[in-house]
Amino acid sequence: MYTFLLPLFYFFILFSTTAAQPYKPTDYFLLNCGGATTTSDRKWDTDENSKFISSATSFTSTPNNRDPSVPEIPYSTARIFNTSSFTYTFPVANGPKYLRLYFYPATYSNHNANQSFFSVSSNGYSLLSNFSAFLTASYLATSLGGNPPVPHFIKEFIIYVNNTQSLNVTFTPSPNSYAFINGIEIVSLPENLYHKSTSVKYVGQHSGLVISENTGLENIYRLNVGGGQISPTADTGMYRSWDQDDRYVFPVSAMGLTPVNNTPIVYTANTPNYTAPELVYATQRSMGNLSRHYNLTWLLPVDSGFYYKLRLHFCNIIPQYTKQGAVVFSIFINNQTAEDQADVFYWSGGTGLPVFQDYVVFVYDFDGSGRKQDLWLAMAPNSKAADEYGDAFLNGLEVFKISMGGNLAGPNPELSPTPPPPLPPSVKVNKKTLPYATIIGGAGGVLLLLFALGFIVFWHRRVKQGGATDEKQYPKEPTPKDSGLPSDRCRRFTIKEVKDATGEFDENCVIGKGGFGMVYKGYIDNSTTVVAIKRLKATSNQGSHEFQTEIGFLSKLRHVQLVSLIGYCEDDGEMILVYDYMSHGTLQDHLYKRNNAHLPWKLRLEICIGAARGLHYLHTGANRAIIHRDVKSTNILLDENWVAKVADFGLSRLGPKEKGVDHVSTAVKGTLGYMDPEYYRMQQLTDKSDVYSFGVVLFEVLCARPVIIHRGLPDEEVNLAEWGRVNYRNGTLNEIVDKRISDEIAPNCLLKFGEVANSCIRMKGRKRPKMDEVVWGLEFALQLQQAAEKTGGVVGELKGGAWGSDQDFLYPMQVETTISSASTAAAIQHGLSSNDSSGGGFESDTYFTQPSDVSKDTYTVGR
Repeated sequence: MYTFLLPLFYFFILFSTTAAQPYKPTDYFLLNCGGATTTSDRKWDTDENSKFISSATSFTSTPNNRDPSVPEIPYSTARIFNTSSFTYTFPVANGPKYLRLYFYPATYSNHNANQSFFSVSSNGYSLLSNFSAFLTASYLATSLGGNPPVPHFIKEFIIYVNNTQSLNVTFTPSPNSYAFINGIEIVSLPENLYHKSTSVKYVGQHSGLVISENTGLENIYRLNVGGGQISPTADTGMYRSWDQDDRYVFPVSAMGLTPVNNTPIVYTANTPNYTAPELVYATQRSMGNLSRHYNLTWLLPVDSGFYYKLRLHFCNIIPQYTKQGAVVFSIFINNQTAEDQADVFYWSGGTGLPVFQDYVVFVYDFDGSGRKQDLWLAMAPNSKAADEYGDAFLNGLEVFKISMGGNLAGPNPELSPTPPPPLPPSVKVNKKTLPYATIIGGAGGVLLLLFALGFIVFWHRRVKQGGATDEKQYPKEPTPKDSGLPSDRCRRFTIKEVKDATGEFDENCVIGKGGFGMVYKGYIDNSTTVVAIKRLKATSNQGSHEFQTEIGFLSKLRHVQLVSLIGYCEDDGEMILVYDYMSHGTLQDHLYKRNNAHLPWKLRLEICIGAARGLHYLHTGANRAIIHRDVKSTNILLDENWVAKVADFGLSRLGPKEKGVDHVSTAVKGTLGYMDPEYYRMQQLTDKSDVYSFGVVLFEVLCARPVIIHRGLPDEEVNLAEWGRVNYRNGTLNEIVDKRISDEIAPNCLLKFGEVANSCIRMKGRKRPKMDEVVWGLEFALQLQQAAEKTGGVVGELKGGAWGSDQDFLYPMQVETTISSASTAAAIQHGLSSNDSSGGGFESDTYFTQPSDVSKDTYTVGR
C-alpha cells in the first residue's frame, strides 16, 4: 500500500512546500563548458574566453547524436582536450568547496566515447586517474538495471582550499586519448558541515584518520531514505541531489515501511537547517515486521581499499514514539557493530528534531585490484533493550570516500559487474501490529483515493503479466499441518522435482555424505540452476529435529557469508534440503586432502575473515543470538569465487532470551576436537563456544592437519588446540605451520594470526574475544601481510624464543600467561578428568561414542 502512495504524496509535498534556502554560498560558479551562457533550472555561464581558462589548447564540440533523455544544459556541448593538460582556475575564499564535474560520454567530432581516458586533479588531490566516462556510465546503467539508463552523470568532490585563494581543476588526457568535460560547478559549504564534525565513530577499529582541512572527500551516495528524489534547487542552498534508496535496499522484498509524516521538523543548534532538507527528515524507511525475517539492509557498491564516512540522518516522526527507550536498535556497517543501542529520541531530544551520526569504516581490498565491493549498512531492533515497539528506522544517508595520501581515484568499473546474490522470496508483512494506523488515518480521504488508484494500477499490471510468476516459482502445495515449516519463507519442492533434479538420486550425482545422509549435485528450474541437495537418512534418529532446525534458521537468515537455503522437500516420508551449490567444496578439502591444490596463505586469511563475519552476523544480526554449535572446517564452504560461507545449522540454538543471562543450558552436542571444553563440562552454551571452535579452525588453517590425530603422536600433539596453544606460548608457531605456505607468511602476520587463534581457545569463555574482535584481528593480520609483501617481507626465524608483548600490534587482547597443567589431549585420549581450576581439561570422552549426539558429517557440498 505504501509503495503506491509515495509518488503522489511527494507530489503534494513538493507543490505545497517552498524549499528553504538557509545557507547562502560565498563562492558559486556554474560553467556550461563549450556552450553559451544560458538559463535552465539555474544560470549557466559560458567558459568561452573566460578568466577561468588557461592558454592550453582545447576545442568545443557537440555530441553527434544526443540522447533525448539527456538534459540539454550542460550536456549539449563539451570542451575537448587531446594534446596536453588543461587547467581551470577559480578564485575562491579559503574553506571547503563542492566541485561537481558533469559528464556525458558521446561521440564528439569523431572522437568516440570509449576512446576517452584521462585524469583529473585539483589542488594537489588526484580525483580521477585514467578515467573512462564511458565505462562509468555503462556500469551505472547496468547496476541500476538499465531503468532508467544513465548516459550522463556527475562526480562530486569536496576540496578544502587552504591559503591559495584559488581552486584549480586540471584535465590530463592519457597517452593517445582525449579528455572532455560538459559542465563544472563549484559551491562553497559551511566549515563544520563535514570536515570539523567531532562525533565520528570508527567501526572495526579504535581510532583512525581524522577528517581535517587536508582531507579530500568524494560523495558516493546521498539518499533520501524512504522518500522521493530531491532536486538540487530543493536542497538547502548547496545544490545537492538526494536520490531515492529503493534500488539499494536488500533484499527487494524487505523494503520495510515508509510512514506518512504529520510532524513539524524543527532544526537545532547541533543540526542546523542547512544539514539536510526538511523532505529528508520528513520521510523514513522503518522496519515494521521485517525484524521477524530480515535486518533492514542497504547494499552500496564502493571502491575497495579506501576509508568511507557514512552520515546517517534520523528524525523521530512517529507520534507514538514519545520517550527515551521506546525504540532502541542496533546499527551494523560491513557486518560490524557500529551502534549497539541507538536511541534517536535520546540523541535528538524529542519528536521532529533532526539528528545525524557519523561513522568511518575501511573497505579492504583483498586481492589488490581495487574492484568494487558491497558496503553493507544494516539495522535491527536490539534484542537486549526493553523497548516498546521493536522498530528501527533511517531518514537519510550520505556516503563519502576519504582521500588517502591525497588520492581519491579508483579503478574504472567493470562493464559486466558481478550479479547480486540470489534474493529470498517476498516477506508477508503484517502491518496491523505497527503503530502507523493513526498516522495513516490522519491523511483521510486523500490517501484513500490514492490507495484506490494504486490498487487499480497494480491489478492492471497483474492481469497484463498473467499473474503466474509467483505460482510457478513457489508451488502452492499445502504444507502438512503438523510440520510447522515456513513455506512462506523458502521454496517447497515436490519429491518429483527433487528426483528430476538428481536423476532419481543417481549415485553419479553424489558429491558427499555424512551423518545426516547423502548430498547430491542437482539441477532445477529447467537445468538453469545448480544446487546441492542433502537427503536425510531414513534411519537417522536426530535428522528430523535437525531438519526442522536448519529450515527454521536459514529461512530467516540472509547473509553473504552464510550458505543460502533455497528450499526443502517433505514428501513421501523424505526430508530433503536444497542449498546453493558451493563449487569449491569445504575448507577442509583444501587443507589436508592431498588431491586438491593447497590454498595460498593470503587466500586462507580471506576465507577466515569471511567465515568470522558470518559467525559475527549469527551472534549479533538477529533479535537473539544464534549459536552455531558445530563450527568446523567441513562446515565452512567455498563458492566459485572462494568466498567462505558458514553452513549446517542442524545443531544451532538460539541464545538466551532473558536480559543479563549469557548462556543457555542444553545437552552437549558438537564435534570432537572443536568442542568448547567449558561448554562440555558445564553444559552451558554461549556464543563464546563458537569462538572456541573457530579458534581451532584457525589453527587447522595454519597447520593443515586434522584437529585430532589418535595414533603416532606424543600426547601433547594429539589435540590441535592444545598443540597450537603450547607452540604459541613457546614462540614456535613457525615450526608447525603448513610447510607448503611457510615461505608465504610474514612474521608480523603470523604473530597476529597466532594471537587471535590463541585468544579464541582460552579455557574460560569470558576471556575469549567476541566475533567482531576476531574479525578485526584477522583483518589486521591481513594488513600486516600486505604491508610485508610490499617490502618483500617473508617468514624469518623469530629470535628470542617467545613472541613477546602484543601491545605493539594494537589489538585489544591480553596474551594468556597460563595453560592447563594437564594436557587436554591426554585427557581426551585416556578419558581422564581434570580438576584444573582454569577449566583446562575434559572430564571424559565417553559422550563422543554416541552418534546421535555428535555431528559426524564429512560430506562435500560441491566438487
